[in-house]
Amino acid sequence: MNRRHFLTSAACATVAVHAVPALARQAGGPAIDWQIGPVIRGRNYSVGMPDHPTAAGRGWYFDFPGPRASDGHVHYITRPAGPLGGARGIRFRYRIDARRGARFVPQETPDLPGTVSLYLQAAGDDWRGRGRSEFARWYSPNETMFELSPGEHEHTVMFDANWISVMGSDRQRNPREFAAMLGSAGTIGLTFGSRMFRGHGVFATMPARFTLLDFTVF
Repeated sequence: MNRRHFLTSAACATVAVHAVPALARQAGGPAIDWQIGPVIRGRNYSVGMPDHPTAAGRGWYFDFPGPRASDGHVHYITRPAGPLGGARGIRFRYRIDARRGARFVPQETPDLPGTVSLYLQAAGDDWRGRGRSEFARWYSPNETMFELSPGEHEHTVMFDANWISVMGSDRQRNPREFAAMLGSAGTIGLTFGSRMFRGHGVFATMPARFTLLDFTVF
């Protein structure tokens, strides 16, 4: 079966920034601006996925790989950003279309539900998580890890919530480090995984599609 064509169409979508004109370049934009990855030292961790999602109106979509982990898995979908120090949060809206009975499976923790959450990364991060890069990557709070399920969903996550750093600290313990990352943000987007491993990849047991309808920094 050609998984790329199991759905006849993707609805028109809006992926934009509203209300903060200075941040208009930080999110949204055409599908080509979004990268499926992450790509670290030449290796793309989203196995079996294209480099970019597919344009759908003013938004984009991708089809989950599957039905086995060996068929691939989607980890991160991100785009370039700039300083976010003047922003208050992110609102995003998406739709998942799936065959009846489809499961969204984290490839490293298959007994847990698959999740989607938000992600921020400072410009120039070396991905090592040591020294200056200990606070370069941040993930939205535990309570804002959303289980993947069919239907249309909308979520808002504020920047004054308790975001989690890549080495397991958080905004409450390191407010200056989080503020510094916002001021030097270079990447923004979504991660797919589980509550144990946020961005370690998800596949679907039956054909399923994720369509981003709106992604707003405000």
